[in-house]
Amino acid sequence: MYLFLAFLLVPLIEIGLFIQIGGAIGLWPTLAIVVLTAVLGTWLVRAQGLLALGQLRSSFSDLRDPTEPLAHGAMILISGALLLTPGFFTDAIGFLLLMPPVRLAVYRYVRTRVTVRHFEMGHRPPPARDDIIDGDFEEVRDRTPQNGPSGWTKGDLPKD
Repeated sequence: MYLFLAFLLVPLIEIGLFIQIGGAIGLWPTLAIVVLTAVLGTWLVRAQGLLALGQLRSSFSDLRDPTEPLAHGAMILISGALLLTPGFFTDAIGFLLLMPPVRLAVYRYVRTRVTVRHFEMGHRPPPARDDIIDGDFEEVRDRTPQNGPSGWTKGDLPKD
């Protein structure tokens, strides 16, 4: 139901804003603002995305919970989609999501509404057992010579 309302209301809001702003400043300045926000938004999304990627790599290398950097990355991705969508309302929401304090507030709100039941990072080794001996082996093929024994271990030794 909420998704249906969003698909219904967002275009209506955008059309209303285009009519109001276009009537106040004219067609070409309105279109220039839309294009400028798309270009500026793309640049900001790239910069914020690289920062979020660095935080995600850091959390993986330090074996910390990557939930927050992943959530920030997802919000930056949504922000990029909103900024590339022509419109003033979507641009406003997109620019808000690019601000780290806003993303942090959204993350904290969503975190209170989501319950994580299990989280595991990395591979856990199997439990230790006393009857198992860990070892390595190397396969050795039969080394008997093809022409018979070498003779250096059998027979008489030369006498001086």
